[in-house]
Amino acid sequence: MNAPNTPSHIAGETVLRVQDLCIALRPSKALPVGRMLLQGCSFELRAGERLTLVGESGAGKSLLAQAIMGTLPGVMQASGQVQIVGRETHGQRTLTQPLWGTQIVMLPQEPWTALNPVMRLRTQVAEAGRYAASRRWPEALEQADRHLAALGLAHAGRQWLHQVSGGMAQRVGMACASQSDARVLIADEPTKGLDAGACEQVARLLADAQQQGQALLTITHDLDLALRLGGRVAVMRQGHIVEAGDVNTVLQAPQHGYTRELIAAQPRHWPSLAPARGAAAGDTVIAAEQVSVSFGERAVLQGASLPIAEGESVAVVGPSGCGKTTLGNVMVGALTPRQGTVRRRAGVPAWRFQKLYQDPVASFAPGQTIRRGLDDLLKLHRLDATPMAHWLQRLRLSDELLDRLPGEVSGGELQRLAILRAMLLQPVFVFADEPTSRLDALTQRETMAALCEAMAESDCAMLLVSHDPDLARQATHRQTRFAAGRLHQP
Repeated sequence: MNAPNTPSHIAGETVLRVQDLCIALRPSKALPVGRMLLQGCSFELRAGERLTLVGESGAGKSLLAQAIMGTLPGVMQASGQVQIVGRETHGQRTLTQPLWGTQIVMLPQEPWTALNPVMRLRTQVAEAGRYAASRRWPEALEQADRHLAALGLAHAGRQWLHQVSGGMAQRVGMACASQSDARVLIADEPTKGLDAGACEQVARLLADAQQQGQALLTITHDLDLALRLGGRVAVMRQGHIVEAGDVNTVLQAPQHGYTRELIAAQPRHWPSLAPARGAAAGDTVIAAEQVSVSFGERAVLQGASLPIAEGESVAVVGPSGCGKTTLGNVMVGALTPRQGTVRRRAGVPAWRFQKLYQDPVASFAPGQTIRRGLDDLLKLHRLDATPMAHWLQRLRLSDELLDRLPGEVSGGELQRLAILRAMLLQPVFVFADEPTSRLDALTQRETMAALCEAMAESDCAMLLVSHDPDLARQATHRQTRFAAGRLHQP
């Protein structure tokens, strides 16, 4: 990044102040008195400081970031004080928007909503530097190439958004956000769905920004990332900050019971969630046979074969961009292979082979309430709506969420709503692409347990794609690794 050359990067200067920030749903006919979503949050960030927000899905972490940026959904309203580089903005878009890119920049949780599908990735990164940092175009392109290479994406600059994995798109978004010399960077789940190597690359790029005096506010479910970044941490639950302090002190000697639960719920501490299978294996539900896929001249899959039996759960693990999602897309019929075939159980309609998307926002109609979408789906396939209440309770979801638009719920809530929608269709096979990547450890464990139980109850087969080998081991019957476009059986 360019070295800062303005007085606002003076060490110790307060660049972000949040005081008694509250967020509530606006009153409506259904809810005459607006419900509080966030209450009394206060903190300050000085130039060069780092603060990481952790906590359960739906606790209000992303809403807090949106309020700071002035981008809260219209059904919500903020009160309290927000001050950015000495300017009072009160969370209002009209007062905050002039500061975007120059004083404050945000890496959103969903790269698909922030990146342009009709522009090559290198050009998008360079454009961010051209307009946010006023670089000349040749310099902006050079800087874009450096940042893409630092994130392991040197080969992806000329690709389009639809040609890269969710993890790669996440890193491209990180590269775009890092082009600015803004005083404050907000990173919302910057490492979700990334393998350990890619997480380290992102953490290094975030840390480099602090050497230039930029303040960093990170939202994450990854406690290891919080430790890696250092600085301070704040633990949020149900719209409140319940514990805060030095990250090493809080995460190594937590005082609040919820913080202790959060630490103990990391996947490496889970019991096995996959129910034991009987000696007699079920019939094959789906099988990929010698499947090969190429994007342009780049071979993504090479002769991959994977049978999955009735009631069996199989995990595929490997680095971001290695072809895991491509294999799943081929198996559910969302992508046609260049070579090879996929055999699916005869007589079963295609809609009972379901996918849980890594970026669930891409699978919901943005202008339609979630309830309307579910009702339309059930009517289309003539299915009973009775199980909906059961799944809402099982996934710890409020019925009130169904009356919101997809953009008005948190990423973690939307991920669980996607699981609910898939279960209503009584699937025989589920391709679960990082299905809990936006969830805190506690909710992740509960959600994966519910998903595994549902698979067992209905003898549904599952292909789980994950970057986390601990989660894969605890949630599936067998695991395979991906490397260089090939499956490696244990």
